[in-house]
Amino acid sequence: MAKRKIVASAPGKLMLFGEHAVVYGSPCIVTAVDQRVRVSVEPNGEGEIHVCSPNVGLDEYHKKIGSLGKDDLPKSMAFVEMLVKRFYEKYQIKEGIRISTESDFSTQFGFGSSAAVVSALSKALGGYWEITMSKKEMFELAYQAVLDVQGVGSGFDVAASVYGGTIYYVTPGKVIERIYTGDLPMAIGYTGVKADTPTLVRQVAELKRNEKWVESVFGDIASLVNEAKKYFSTKDFVQLGKLMDRNQELLSTLNVSSKELDLLIKVARKSGAEGAKLSGAGGGDCMIALVKDEGRAQVGEALNQAGGVWMQVKTGAEGVRWEK
Repeated sequence: MAKRKIVASAPGKLMLFGEHAVVYGSPCIVTAVDQRVRVSVEPNGEGEIHVCSPNVGLDEYHKKIGSLGKDDLPKSMAFVEMLVKRFYEKYQIKEGIRISTESDFSTQFGFGSSAAVVSALSKALGGYWEITMSKKEMFELAYQAVLDVQGVGSGFDVAASVYGGTIYYVTPGKVIERIYTGDLPMAIGYTGVKADTPTLVRQVAELKRNEKWVESVFGDIASLVNEAKKYFSTKDFVQLGKLMDRNQELLSTLNVSSKELDLLIKVARKSGAEGAKLSGAGGGDCMIALVKDEGRAQVGEALNQAGGVWMQVKTGAEGVRWEK
């Protein structure tokens, strides 16, 4: 068994097409961003798990291996603890370790920090204990840890973190297909408002229960995602921009946009974007705009002037990997 420090990292994500509908089995398109979470695993000489995660305000957390997953879990540690519990049970491990995490991005941006943490941790644990895991095995382990904590989840964020690139995804990992390689011509704007994803997902679920027309909206979104997939292969960003605008219209009917998102989307379009929409659950976090490469700065500066924050990140980033 390895007894040296192992470090792995995984990227955050941005949803491009298909949010909310993906929860109910429709496909989506998601991309990995070049903002990463790094996780290290090293020996601690004790029969406990020690975790240090200063990014979430946790300098030191201890848990006995036999108690993993029991008692009330601190929100910031739930994903880490459930991932370790599943890994240790699967591979019959009983030795203690020290886990440290650090992130390039704040949890407030909606880049999927929890998914990135469990994805990086699955790779780091495999490396530390000298267990070879395929990306599919890492995805399944990390996704299950997310379900243990949240009860529900489509897994697209975990898929983006594990596999990287820009992918076409169907829940629960039925299809994970890379459809584009490299950075997309996009401008990304942060609203300054943190989205409440669980509440928004519940609101849409309630709407779906009470309103029959929601099914047809999900059907339209699914068709739109499949159409977008074709345009990624031909790099037709004009058509993809039009589909972004249409996707935003459909999401607005579900009442998941916000005045801050709507303003930045409007500004991006007026500044020359091919199309723009919210990214993720809605209610806040980020919007995205497809732009001509030479117009990225123009749209980005317009987002800043409108009160947003132009997030200068690259898309199509590499998935889980080792770090030195």
